[in-house]
Amino acid sequence: MTSKTIAEGILRALGVIVAIVILLAFLYKISAVLIYIAIAAVASLIGRPIVLFFRQKLKFNNTVAVIITMIFLVGVVAGVIALFVPLLIQQGQNLSLLNIDALQTNLEDLYRQLLQYIGVKSEDLEQSIKDSQLFSNLNFGILPDFLNSIIGILGSFSVGLFSVLFIAFFFLKDSKLFEASILTLIPDNKENRFQHSMETIKNLLSRYFVGLVLQILILFVIYSIVLFIFGIENAIVIAFLCALLNLIPYIGPIIGGILMAVLTMTSNVGADFSSVILPKTGYVMIGFIIGQLVDNFFSQPFIFSSSVKSHPLEIFLIIIIGGLLLGVTGMIIAVPGYTAIKVILKEFFNENKIVKSLTKNL
Repeated sequence: MTSKTIAEGILRALGVIVAIVILLAFLYKISAVLIYIAIAAVASLIGRPIVLFFRQKLKFNNTVAVIITMIFLVGVVAGVIALFVPLLIQQGQNLSLLNIDALQTNLEDLYRQLLQYIGVKSEDLEQSIKDSQLFSNLNFGILPDFLNSIIGILGSFSVGLFSVLFIAFFFLKDSKLFEASILTLIPDNKENRFQHSMETIKNLLSRYFVGLVLQILILFVIYSIVLFIFGIENAIVIAFLCALLNLIPYIGPIIGGILMAVLTMTSNVGADFSSVILPKTGYVMIGFIIGQLVDNFFSQPFIFSSSVKSHPLEIFLIIIIGGLLLGVTGMIIAVPGYTAIKVILKEFFNENKIVKSLTKNL
C-alpha cells in the first residue's frame, strides 16, 4: 500500500464525513418542511380509506374523491380550531394580569381546604401556608403570557396548515407518481417486491391511524359524558385534550388523568372541599379510569391486532425502546416505524428464520 493510496483513502473518508455533516445541517434547516411532510403523510393515510370508498364503492373520479376527502379533513381541523380558539381567548381574558391576584387567592383557598380535610390544625394552617411560600414564589403572570403565546402560535399555524393540506392533497391524488420517483432508485429485479411492500405498508398504517382516530373518539365520548354529568366547565375541550394525550403511550394517560383532576378541582374553586370538590373529583376520576379500562382492554388490542398485526409484548418493547432512543417522539412513531420495517424485512428477507418469526402474522 503506497502513501498515495493512503492519502486518497483519507481524503475520501474526509469527503464522506463532510458530505454527511452538510446533509445533516441541510435536514436541520428544513426540519419544518420535513415535519409538514410527515404530518401530511399521516393525514393522507387517514384519508386513504375514504378516497378508496368513493372510488371503489361510489365510482367517483380519483380527483373528485380526493377533493371530497380533503374537504372532510379540513372540516374536522376547522371544527377542532373553532373549539379551542374561543376557549383560549376566554381564558386569556380570565387570566389577564388584572385577575392574577384573584387566581392566587382562589388557589390558596383550595390549598387551605385540602390541608383542613387532611387534618391539619387551624392554628397551624396559616403558619403552614406562610412558611411554605408556595404561592408567593409562583409567577402567576406567566399564565396569560403562555396563553398569548399559544394564540400567536395559532396565527402562524395557518401557514403550516396550508402546507400540510397542499402536500396531503398530492399524496392522495398522485401517490403512484411519488412511488414511481422512488422506484428510479430501486434495482429493476426488486421493483415488484418494493411496490408490494409499499402497498402493504400503506394498508397497514392506514388502518392503524384510522384506528387511533377511533380510539381518541371513544375516549372523547366517555370523558365528555362524565364531565357533563358533573357539570365541569369546558367539558368538551378538557375531554378532547385528555383523549388526545392518550396518543403518547403509557405517559399520556397519566398526564391526562392529572390534568382532568386539576381542571375539575379548579373549576369548583370556592365550593366546600369535603362535600363538593373532593367527591366530584373522585367521581370524575372513576369515569376517567373506566375510559382507560375500555381503551386498554378493547380499543388498543383491537387496533394493534387488526391493523399492525403485532403481539402486545412486541408493541410494549418497541414503544419502550423508541422512548429510550428518541423520548416521547420515539414512543409515538415506534409502532408505525416498526410496522414498516417488518413489512420490508418480510418482502426482502423472508427466508431468514428471525424474520419469519417476527412477520408470521403479516
